[in-house]
Amino acid sequence: MPEFFNADRDGHILTITLNRPERMNALHSPAHFELHEIFDEFENDPDLWVGILTGAGERAFSAGNDLRWQAEGGSREKPSSGFGGITERFERSKPMIAAVNGVAMGGGFELALACDIIIAAENALFALPEPKVGLAALAGGLHRLPRMIPLKRAMGMILTARHVPAKEGYELGFVTQLVPEGEALSAAKEFANQIMECSPVSIRTSLDVVRRGLEHSDVKAAMSAEYDSVKTLWNSEDLIEGPLAFSEKRKPNWKGK
Repeated sequence: MPEFFNADRDGHILTITLNRPERMNALHSPAHFELHEIFDEFENDPDLWVGILTGAGERAFSAGNDLRWQAEGGSREKPSSGFGGITERFERSKPMIAAVNGVAMGGGFELALACDIIIAAENALFALPEPKVGLAALAGGLHRLPRMIPLKRAMGMILTARHVPAKEGYELGFVTQLVPEGEALSAAKEFANQIMECSPVSIRTSLDVVRRGLEHSDVKAAMSAEYDSVKTLWNSEDLIEGPLAFSEKRKPNWKGK
């Protein structure tokens, strides 16, 4: 049984809950390796289509790196998939939703930025405060945030390490949906159900094409590139089922393959 998170499977949805509330769900080396394993399971299980990441309690999604653990001489080792087993998981093929229910600081914010969707409760608070403790947001924050919001706004957050409330995060654009306090997880599950109305193969293809397309400098190059995920889509059962269901005026029976 995992020690530092809980995993709940509901049909095709896997909800992973960071479970260190006594440390505001801050993560240390043992937690990184545990999370690496569950994200591997999520990626490799064909019956799991959408993932949700959240934190135990209403105070914190994750306070980031466990500085107390570090100060006490604890290992700083991480798996190849990075902080929380996800920030360097660049080949991830399935959608991840962050349900942010309180503080998302430092590595906690970077966990959320590594997801595809951020659902934030009104009491959520975001920051990359590493410079205030002599560190830097090297788990993706310094790269992902400037790619998601205007550069000058991102630099304003990064160079001051200031706290940004959820409403401002929504206005800046890194928060997908703003919900009342206490409703982040339920809203994330509703969002996941909307995703599952779509073909899982189409969703995986869309994620891949967006992510890899952004590696190109212009739209023409991105559209001209070849994507293995597109080849998979053209040969999938879902490609047959979608038009057939439409013509028969019924909901598709997606196979995810």
